[in-house]
Amino acid sequence: MTVLQVADVRFGYAGDVLFENVTFSLALGERASLVAPNGAGKSTLLRLIAREIEPDRGSVVIRKETSFGYYRQSHELPPAGDVMEAFLSAFQDIVQLRHELTEAQHGAASGDARALEHLAEVSDRYHVARGDELEREVAILAHKLGFSDADLARPVASLSGGERGRLQLGIVLAQKPDLLLIDEPTNHLDLDTITWLENYLIGYRGAVLVVSHDRAFLDRTCPRTLELGSRGLRDYPLKYTDYAAAREEDLARERALLERQQAMIDKTEDFIRKNIAGQKTKQAQSRRKMLDKLERLERPEDVWQVAERVAFRFAPANRSGDIVLDAKGLAAERGGRPLFSGVDMLIRRGERIGIVGPNGSGKSTLLKLLAARGASDDRGTVKRGTNLQEGYFDQHLGEVDPSRTAVEEVRRVRGDFTVEAARQYLARFRFWGDHPLRTVSGFSGGERSRLALAKLLLEPRNLLFLDEPTNHLDIPAAEILEEALVSFEGTVILVSHDRRFLETVATRIVSVRDGQVEIYQGGFYDYSSHVAQMAAERAAAEEAAKKPEKKPEPQPTKDAKADAGGRQSFEAQRKEARDRERRKRRLEELEKSIATAEKSLTEMRAQLREDPGGDWAKLAERAKAEQALSKRVDQMMTEWASLSEEAS
Repeated sequence: MTVLQVADVRFGYAGDVLFENVTFSLALGERASLVAPNGAGKSTLLRLIAREIEPDRGSVVIRKETSFGYYRQSHELPPAGDVMEAFLSAFQDIVQLRHELTEAQHGAASGDARALEHLAEVSDRYHVARGDELEREVAILAHKLGFSDADLARPVASLSGGERGRLQLGIVLAQKPDLLLIDEPTNHLDLDTITWLENYLIGYRGAVLVVSHDRAFLDRTCPRTLELGSRGLRDYPLKYTDYAAAREEDLARERALLERQQAMIDKTEDFIRKNIAGQKTKQAQSRRKMLDKLERLERPEDVWQVAERVAFRFAPANRSGDIVLDAKGLAAERGGRPLFSGVDMLIRRGERIGIVGPNGSGKSTLLKLLAARGASDDRGTVKRGTNLQEGYFDQHLGEVDPSRTAVEEVRRVRGDFTVEAARQYLARFRFWGDHPLRTVSGFSGGERSRLALAKLLLEPRNLLFLDEPTNHLDIPAAEILEEALVSFEGTVILVSHDRRFLETVATRIVSVRDGQVEIYQGGFYDYSSHVAQMAAERAAAEEAAKKPEKKPEPQPTKDAKADAGGRQSFEAQRKEARDRERRKRRLEELEKSIATAEKSLTEMRAQLREDPGGDWAKLAERAKAEQALSKRVDQMMTEWASLSEEAS
């Protein structure tokens, strides 16, 4: 059942069109990602769907009686109350009853008969309204998002920025809406919570539209990808990684069609020029009319092309000594809670260390200790190697002054830069026109991240400390940073929850969890495989411990055993035979369908190679049909391979 229909939507600011011709729909059970570079309008489109703003043209229709929830990047929380009340804030009748129940409990403490009767009556109403059941569900959800039982009683005003982000996500998820809009949900989540959220969304019954820069998250949760461009929307029934490959093929095909059409136009115009006043005047006039009627193809829009111009290149630095850092007995606590102790670590030149762990475990604290930025009461020593030129990237962007312009920030590091030189440098990081002259306070999170990285790269570094460097970067910027770090000749120590980034960059993993710091040789894939294996072994051991010891049961007679065994065996054989027959029939159907489709593809591709004879609209339709059929064949081949594996 379709719950959302977006048709021919256009939107812009001050006469500048942000996007237009945006059309798509979502049905219950569908999960789609909305992707594009920062600034393309992804969050704006979500706001249009949530009816916070109106489109300039087109329509956004949410099916009648469809509930929807919207998780924003900006965390707008209730100004008062505790965390539990915030989680329940979408259920105002329950919150009201909860207040009434609390007052009734206080009144009943006096032992007055009327007060006790009132408490019983309010308790009954709270139970009938499912208040206690809802509280249990919310408590479970809160724990999954990293809130303890004690946290549920904390005032909302006491929460940190990351905790507020997780609370806002919980408020939206607690509603279980039919249509769920979520904008960058992983920014404040650790790896454990991201994995839980992925599994939650995979089993979600409603429609889900996700904006995220976390490629691994998109691959796991969204089998459909919507690419937002200024001229429309590309819709792919593919996860992000497969979409990225498919769009390159589509762009190449569309560019080839454009080139062929342009070659035909040039040839025709040349004919017209040569023959308009000669013996072939009528032919020239006829071809001119044909050109006038021709629907000219537009150059295909490559939304990522501009985004890929970011230039993360490290300035050449001196070679450091082979031993970069030698840490002994590192220990820290915050708020009276021990984070870790007795940590020894030797870091050599050229290593790229990834620090991972749950929120609040002490990842950033450990990074600060290694960077000599720890608190005065932290313990342990860190011996630093020779010729070190250090740089630090703060996830809270404290290295960027919001009151200055981007140009002023750059010139704080490089006083020899003129304003024009600073602007030229900033253009490498997608700051164009007058953008470098704006104050940083008006920048988005992604723009601030790019500015902080631009400052970091201005001076030679051979040791980098990076705290969540990809948190606000879009996908192309994160990929370019990955490439730069992989080719970086110095040493990198970083904190991140971006699994794809860690898989690409890290050569060693440091896990901070439950007061323990463990060091894993190998990259993130080796670490995650080890963690998964350990979790499976623990689950198996717990399951075995739960099983009660079986008492000996009376032994059936030999004939009874034979009858029971025979019946079970017969039923199992019948079921297996039915399944085998079903797979066989489906395999035969798929083989016939694939053969027919591949024959049609061969014919279509032959037609695409033919001269279109000026009918470019028809050729474009053929190209779209070929693309759709090709994707359908891929899907059938995937199903065929899966069934064949089951049958083997």
